[in-house]
Amino acid sequence: MNSSQFPASTELDARVTRFGLRVAAGLTERSAALPQDVSERLRFAREQALARAAQARAAASPALATDAAGAVHNGSTLALKGGPRGSGNGGNGALWAKLASALPLILLLAGLMLMREGQDNEQIAAAAEVDTALLSDSLPPAAFSDPGFAEFLRDGEE
Repeated sequence: MNSSQFPASTELDARVTRFGLRVAAGLTERSAALPQDVSERLRFAREQALARAAQARAAASPALATDAAGAVHNGSTLALKGGPRGSGNGGNGALWAKLASALPLILLLAGLMLMREGQDNEQIAAAAEVDTALLSDSLPPAAFSDPGFAEFLRDGEE
C-alpha cells in the first residue's frame, strides 16, 4: 500500500477540526437571522446536550464505558459481557448467553438433517415400488436386463 494515499492521523484530525470550525462559523452567522422563538429553542437544546455530555463523561471512565445492555464499548470495539458482577450466578450467565446464541445454528442443522432423512425415505420408497412392481409381475428374465424397463415402469405409474 502506498502511504502517500492516506493522510496521517494528525493531519486527518486537523482537517476534521477545520471542517467543524467552518460549519460552526457558518451556523453562527446564520443564527442571527433566526426568529427569537427558534433561537431560544436551539439554545435550550444546546444546553441540554452539553449537560448530557458532561454527565456521560463524568459517569464513564476515560477508557471504558458500559451501557445498560451490558455491552462494553472501547473505542470502536463492541463486546458482550457476562452478567453484572456480584449477581451470584457464578459465570452461568455467560454460559447461557453462548448457548442461546448457538441455538439457531443447532436448530438449523437439525432441520437440515430432518430434510435429508425425508428425502432418503422418499428415494427408498420409490425404489421399493419399482422392485415390488418388478417382482410381482410375471415377466421373462430378459425383461429385467432391459435398461429401459425401469423407465417403462415409472411411466406406467404416472
